[in-house]
Amino acid sequence: MTGYGKAEYNFADHKTIVEIRSLNSKQLDLNLKIASLFRDKEPEIRAMLTAPLERGKVDVSIYTQTLDGTASADTFAPINKEAFAYYYHELTDLQQSLGMPGNQDLIGAILRIPGVIQLTAGDVNISDDEWNMLQGAIRDALQAFRAFRVQEGAALQTMFTAKLDGIAQLLAEVEPYEKDRVANIKRRLMDNLSQIGDKGCSTDKKVSVAYDQNRLEAELIYYLEKLDITEEKVRLTNHIRYFRETMQSDGTGVGKKLGFIAQEMGREINTLGSKSNQSEMQILDVRMKDILEQIKEQVLNVL
Repeated sequence: MTGYGKAEYNFADHKTIVEIRSLNSKQLDLNLKIASLFRDKEPEIRAMLTAPLERGKVDVSIYTQTLDGTASADTFAPINKEAFAYYYHELTDLQQSLGMPGNQDLIGAILRIPGVIQLTAGDVNISDDEWNMLQGAIRDALQAFRAFRVQEGAALQTMFTAKLDGIAQLLAEVEPYEKDRVANIKRRLMDNLSQIGDKGCSTDKKVSVAYDQNRLEAELIYYLEKLDITEEKVRLTNHIRYFRETMQSDGTGVGKKLGFIAQEMGREINTLGSKSNQSEMQILDVRMKDILEQIKEQVLNVL
């Protein structure tokens, strides 16, 4: 689920800003960008963020500015240019000697080597007072982030409700066509039987075809049972109701449950379409599929 939260505080000669941004993802993919001043606190910061964020592709930036609004020197950690150049030439020569293709992420790999990013003496520790203020800012940013998610969740719930109403309305529109199907199928079969004798005969001579009326009725009942969509309609109606109830649930995992329900709805709609033998019913089925696909796309944004 997308989200955004921000908090900041002033301390001594600088201002610290905490920003949290997220996009949808099935798992938690947490990317921290931390000013060098707070580098030694990264494990604690990550622990504070992991549980509340739950899941999503999340970018967390913690950076500092001077009080006049310009970037602070502590915002960026300096690069040891000599160490970077050494590793770059060594790894490039190794690739060439082994006949390996060039690595597009070579720079990123070198930057992760210990010693390439220089830590100054000021990076080692921050005061307890500032650490307490930073933790408070992280909590405030998380609170704003959660409020953003709640607002988006309310909008998604409104959208889901409208889409479910649309599927339910289309399902109700199937009813009149279903009632006419029995009469239409029986009439079509009788017409076909009456025309069987005409094949290969002159127009002035028709052959009467005898058939067992009871056997015809039995075959007709069997055929209609194969096309009966009563169970599909009942199950789809129940899935719609369960989807609505699940949207009211609290806690984690609601999004995954809604995804499973949407899959079950899709199975019933597909079966209903395969049993339809009228163009009007098939059109309604296609429209239900279209609405359901829109639901599935947005369910991915639900926690």
